[in-house]
Amino acid sequence: MQQYGSLPHFASLFSKLTHFTLISPTIVESKEMVFKVSKVSTTPIDGQKPGTSGLRKKVKVFIQPHYLQNFVQSTFNALTPEKVRGATLVVSGDGRYFSKDAIQIIIKMSAANGVRRVWVGQNGLLSTPAVSAVIRERVGVDGSKANGAFILTASHNPGGPHEDFGIKYNMENGGPAPEAITDKIFENTKTITEYLIAEDLPNIDISTIGVANFLGPEGQFDVEVFDSAGDYVKLMKSIFDFELIRKLLSSSKFTFCYDALHGVAGAYAHRIFVEELGAQESSLLNCVPKEDFGGGHPDPNLTYAKELVARMGLGKSDSAVDPPEFGAAADGDADRNMILGKRFFVTPSDSVAIIAANAVDAIPYFSSGLKGVARSMPTSAALDVVAKNLNLKFFEVPTGWKFFGNLMDAGLCSICGEESFGTGSDHIREKDGIWAVLAWLSILAFKNKENLNGDKLVTVEDIVRQHWAIYGRHYYTRYDYENVDAGAAKDLMACLVKLQSSLDEINSIVKGARSDVSNVVNADEFEYKDPVDGSVSKHQGIRFLFEDGSRLVFRLSGTGSEGATIRLYIEQYEKDSSKTGRDSQGALAPLVEVALKLSKMLEFTGRSAPTVIT
Repeated sequence: MQQYGSLPHFASLFSKLTHFTLISPTIVESKEMVFKVSKVSTTPIDGQKPGTSGLRKKVKVFIQPHYLQNFVQSTFNALTPEKVRGATLVVSGDGRYFSKDAIQIIIKMSAANGVRRVWVGQNGLLSTPAVSAVIRERVGVDGSKANGAFILTASHNPGGPHEDFGIKYNMENGGPAPEAITDKIFENTKTITEYLIAEDLPNIDISTIGVANFLGPEGQFDVEVFDSAGDYVKLMKSIFDFELIRKLLSSSKFTFCYDALHGVAGAYAHRIFVEELGAQESSLLNCVPKEDFGGGHPDPNLTYAKELVARMGLGKSDSAVDPPEFGAAADGDADRNMILGKRFFVTPSDSVAIIAANAVDAIPYFSSGLKGVARSMPTSAALDVVAKNLNLKFFEVPTGWKFFGNLMDAGLCSICGEESFGTGSDHIREKDGIWAVLAWLSILAFKNKENLNGDKLVTVEDIVRQHWAIYGRHYYTRYDYENVDAGAAKDLMACLVKLQSSLDEINSIVKGARSDVSNVVNADEFEYKDPVDGSVSKHQGIRFLFEDGSRLVFRLSGTGSEGATIRLYIEQYEKDSSKTGRDSQGALAPLVEVALKLSKMLEFTGRSAPTVIT
């Protein structure tokens, strides 16, 4: 086994890598030898079925003997040999607790399974969108391109020894593995008898940029630790007009605040917002990545991003300090975003619609036009109205970013989004929180480019209200009932499915609850046939569609680590511009009452109120 025996040898190699920085590499003295591959006997472990975004469980589950190894080997076994043997894999994540140990395990298993090289972001940090960008854009010094990635994240779920960990596999297009692969992984976990690992391979110093070379039974195996932010920043600069955004941020009238919630977005925030765009250091909140996210819940919404919400003037107590003009937050792995104006919240459904409506004018990447737009089924129909007005292709897909990826790979979709604070475009195959923030800054910069020296800037609230005046407003809210007993949640959903067989019974319940709510005209379980590959996804959410365009949607979320999360989505469309300024919760109160009555929420779950209201 060999990892550079002398500093001159290491420095000589790096003198050829002009775009790399040599940072005090750790030298491992060892005799030249071939690392050995061990076959470790194991048995299947129940419950390793990947959800919409991979496998997520409590850390205490992942640290059980063989647990992570079984899943990783089952993934290798689900891939075709050419995607493993001789391949280049990315292994990194959001830096949550257990990530560093997991990275070392996956490196050793990659070596044993014949992988040629592994790329690791410095300190094991890569945001989920950055992983997608690295897969799609990065070229190694030897011309290598990544074939896929293990991403270590539980996204917006809490981190720490007693909290959540997760792992998912992304394909060579940079997007999450499709259902055909995740189903195969799950089947493999039920029959696995052994896994391969190079146990004598030394741990890699992932804090130090550099390349470690080893010899194995099948030849060379390399591990490269690289700058986590470089490839992603380069991609963002190719999409947006950074100079125009810089002018906005330098205006004395414009103030800005970005909260990474101690997630991996902090590894990019200083580089992009301060170094590239000239924002003040003080505009960054919680931008030091931490294994436990500072003890917080890294979910960018009005409930969990408390510090940002208060700073933006949306807290329960009034502040004497004038809030910034623009605020944004990210989740643990930086693929989600929340957009705020001064004392103003932008719903994710409105956000993607507004970005789509302004993209061609405000974002250079889209200057030649949009190929199409798409949203997840539970997301409000605000994007539908934009698509119809701009004569764009439009798609409604199940929850899960992989469905957008298929459309993008086929050249059918440019911009997409979901109500759960995910927004993105075809620059990568994941949702992208920092991209969404830069999109909004681009729109603000474009709207104000002739106005930076004027009396008043066009604000976030101005842009949203102008949008409502043109396209109408979709009043929208989501109720999350988290960690509900899984059996009770399934019973509730089964009851709703049974109820859908009789519209008369449904409307009797509706009118019994609220006589001022219109009739339900259609009730179904959403089913999607992919226009690209013809695959069919069933049981994707229970829908009640009302005569006036209102909707109720019920879904079980696949992103929790234990119990079940019931998500209830409530939407009402208002075209009359004189009625678009109402309080959202007030406007939706009648539909909320109907939804709770239809679902028997209290009866099934014992919950008199949701955990989170968005």
